[in-house]
Amino acid sequence: MPTHDWTRVEAGIFHDFHTVWIGAIRNSLNEGLLPSGYYALAEQHAGKMISDVLTLHTAEAAPDELPPLPPDTGGIAVAEAPPRVRIKQVVAARSLARRRTLAIRHVSGHRLVALLEIANKDREENVSEFVNKAVSTLRRGIHVLLVDLFPPGRHDPQGMHCEILQQLQPDADPYQLSDEEPLSLASYAAGPDIEIYLEHSAAGAPLPPMPLFLRPDRYVNVPLQETYQSTWRGVPAFWRDVLTAESP
Repeated sequence: MPTHDWTRVEAGIFHDFHTVWIGAIRNSLNEGLLPSGYYALAEQHAGKMISDVLTLHTAEAAPDELPPLPPDTGGIAVAEAPPRVRIKQVVAARSLARRRTLAIRHVSGHRLVALLEIANKDREENVSEFVNKAVSTLRRGIHVLLVDLFPPGRHDPQGMHCEILQQLQPDADPYQLSDEEPLSLASYAAGPDIEIYLEHSAAGAPLPPMPLFLRPDRYVNVPLQETYQSTWRGVPAFWRDVLTAESP
């Protein structure tokens, strides 16, 4: 099942799809992909469900205190099996732009370990909010997996990964996105440096599995293609026809 061209439909249709997709990814992670002590939830904020965010947590911590790193017994060790992606980038600690940010905490008191974000960029404020949240999250040592299934637009002319990268290191040259593969999948491991594992794709190509980091040295692979396919089966027939037509 290839990735579809979601620019063919209005924003609400994709919103419905990724709401269900996040649930499918959550189920897959909670059914055995995550090691003991971790779990995935759709994030809740101000009493509202934010369907394009997935959160991972580990053991309880005091409200004003972060616990030590989770144990290194779960997930795949980077040293033994590095993530299989085509591009790796490193943002060195000395290059990171520093600024005050608002911490995002879960009301349960469990420590936030990682976020999986499916990009929403139909409006300028959505892009700005999305990028600011991703950068703030990384600066607090929380790992991020970005899934951007839309080509660059007015508000992100080189894609969402470029927007995030520009905030992390403003003095660096802008990241250049290929016209042939305008979709981005980026996994950010937040350690002393931020290590980025990057893939690009296009409509009509399957999604590769992507690493979601639990620690800077350990990750699990998220089955994006399998969960995308299971979610696609529930898309209304009318919109499936629109998305699979030979011409828009």
